[in-house]
Amino acid sequence: MSDSLPRWYTPVSIMALIWNILGLLAFTAQVMITDEMIAAMPAPENMLYANIPLWATIAFGVATIGGTLGALMLVMKKSLALPLLIVSLVGVLVQDYHSFLVINVIDVFGYTSLIMLTIVLVIGVLLILLARKGQANGWLN
Repeated sequence: MSDSLPRWYTPVSIMALIWNILGLLAFTAQVMITDEMIAAMPAPENMLYANIPLWATIAFGVATIGGTLGALMLVMKKSLALPLLIVSLVGVLVQDYHSFLVINVIDVFGYTSLIMLTIVLVIGVLLILLARKGQANGWLN
C-alpha cells in the first residue's frame, strides 16, 4: 500500500544529500592532503594524519560515497537508498573503530570530536530508518 509522500520528505532528503556532500568534501580534502600540509600541522595532529592506514581511508570513502549516493536515492525516491545507506553506516562504524580504539582521537581533539562522531552516527541510523519507512510506505520505488 502506498501512502502519499509527506510534505517533510523532500526537504529532509535534500538536507541529507547536502550533509553527505559535505562529508564527501571532507573525504576528498583528506585524500588530497599533501605531506607538506601534514608537516605544517601541530605534532599531535601530524601523527594522526601521517599514519592513517589504508583501511581507515577506505572506510571513510565507503561512508561518504555510500551516504551521498544513498541520500541521492532518497531524493530520487529510489529503494536503492536503503542498501547504500547501510553500507555507508558500516563505513562509519569502521571509521569510528579507527578513531576511538586505534588512534584515540579524543586525546588529540578532545571530547568535542566525540560530539561530531556521534552526530554522524545518529544521522546515519536515522537515514536508514527513513529509507525503511520510505520502502514500507511506498515512497521509494
